[in-house]
Amino acid sequence: MFDPPYPDGLPVGDRWVPVPETAPVTFPYDGAVVAAAPVGGTEHVRLAVRAATEVRAEVAALPSHRRRAVLTAVGQALESRRAELERLLVLETGKPLVDCRVEVARTLVTWQAAAEEVARLHGETVPLDLLPSGEGLLGFWTRRPIGVVAGIAGFNYPLLLASHKIAPALAAGCPVIGKPAPATPLTTLWLVHLVREAAALAGAPQALAQLVTGDAEVGAALVGDPGVAAVSFTGSAAVGHRIARAAAPRKTLLELGSNAALVVAPDAELDAAVDAVLRGGFYASGQACISVQRVLLTAEIAAEFAARLLARLDELVLGDPRADTTRVSALIDRPSTERVLGWIEAAVAAGARVLAGGDLVGGVLRPTVLTEVPDGADCWDEEVFGPVVCLRTVPDVDTALAQVNASRYGLHASVFTGSLRTALRAVEALEVGGVVVNEVPGFRSDTMPYGGVKDSGIGREGPRFAVAELTVTRMAVIRP
Repeated sequence: MFDPPYPDGLPVGDRWVPVPETAPVTFPYDGAVVAAAPVGGTEHVRLAVRAATEVRAEVAALPSHRRRAVLTAVGQALESRRAELERLLVLETGKPLVDCRVEVARTLVTWQAAAEEVARLHGETVPLDLLPSGEGLLGFWTRRPIGVVAGIAGFNYPLLLASHKIAPALAAGCPVIGKPAPATPLTTLWLVHLVREAAALAGAPQALAQLVTGDAEVGAALVGDPGVAAVSFTGSAAVGHRIARAAAPRKTLLELGSNAALVVAPDAELDAAVDAVLRGGFYASGQACISVQRVLLTAEIAAEFAARLLARLDELVLGDPRADTTRVSALIDRPSTERVLGWIEAAVAAGARVLAGGDLVGGVLRPTVLTEVPDGADCWDEEVFGPVVCLRTVPDVDTALAQVNASRYGLHASVFTGSLRTALRAVEALEVGGVVVNEVPGFRSDTMPYGGVKDSGIGREGPRFAVAELTVTRMAVIRP
């Protein structure tokens, strides 16, 4: 059992408010209860939005050095609890320990980078005398906080995704209300507790960071509240579309799903490309929006690539995610596992072949490799969110690039090639938010602009870019 180091209830307003109900958080690997988590309701949303609105002006007026002090202190607090957070993430998400260590490391970078962005929030002067009527006028614009931010995170990286919402909001001078996925609220509650402690030490109102838990009804109430100025969401495309409609005309930042593709050209270093599929297709047990799902192989190297990949699948150790050596473990819950198995069965019924995996070992879905998956099958068209990769042979690189684009998603894609010409052609042609050459599509630095096109979302994450997204420009025109 996890013994929470934060108070009971929910961090709403300037205190922790009691809740009438709790729900068990269970360890996905064996179903053991990790802790009882508070369950919020729509009444807590109303309280949180009211409290955030009341402190909005105070938070916006916080001097840069105090906002930076809060962000820096949170990063230091997380660093001092690094091992504890890693262990809790394993229990809460069921992800292998190696992936939870990466999540905490990236979280630390996020808070450090957000603290640095406080010094970069500035505007510029504007030459108003391009028109005769502007002669003698002084013009400049500044960035101002957008207002109350709602940050809704997915279950797969709860600490990191919550940080992607909360840290930029605070750097921009916005109060923020977080909502974690119902299955994974524990690390996010701990994070918000640390933020509020840091705020109190800096003389800032604790209501600058709040958190509500609950189901889709709670999320809908938060998104639809007119006191919220911007919604930042990470999750599925279907939910993202509903959020965009409910939040309109207010700003939405949507980091949605994908079916990330990896193209292997004839001149690629095959062992490096195979290694990328092993690393990029199965980390976090495949529960990542930019894990490798579609692998497009040019005809010259397709058979050799498949043989090398299958020969190395045993490197992926299955089992208890608490072990250092484990690379693939149970998915977040049984319905998710059954869905992925159903998609594999449907792909086979449509003509696909299973080269490896496709079954359970001790409740863990074995790393699965499919081939000849046709268009129209969910395993090719949609986001599997499980340890499944699909191989397809194509005649040439141009065909591969066209097939990457023949998707409603466009988050990240990779191309493995020894040719600079091919690499640059891919960068130019691929309709995605990021093109990665000779590395996994899941490569991501938390200091780069991250986001997608088409049904993969709108807006960009990464502190430098998210902070700007959570501000509005204010123009000043002065006649001295």
